[in-house]
Amino acid sequence: MGLALASVWGWERSPLATGGAGGALLAFVGYGGWELLRPARPGRRGRLAGVAAATFAVVTLFIAYTWSCGCS
Repeated sequence: MGLALASVWGWERSPLATGGAGGALLAFVGYGGWELLRPARPGRRGRLAGVAAATFAVVTLFIAYTWSCGCS
């Protein structure tokens, strides 16, 4: 709900900046999915990759919950 309100407020202020921020968020979540699902390589995963993977997991769980929820 808060993200939707922030998007509406931002769209009223600057549609270009809001679209850019939304695109950046989508790219970050996509990067997290790529990091989470690609074959493991030797070495330590970076902090950014770990945060992106965790964000992807949270977004995926949230989407799965809202899809299966019978609430309105």
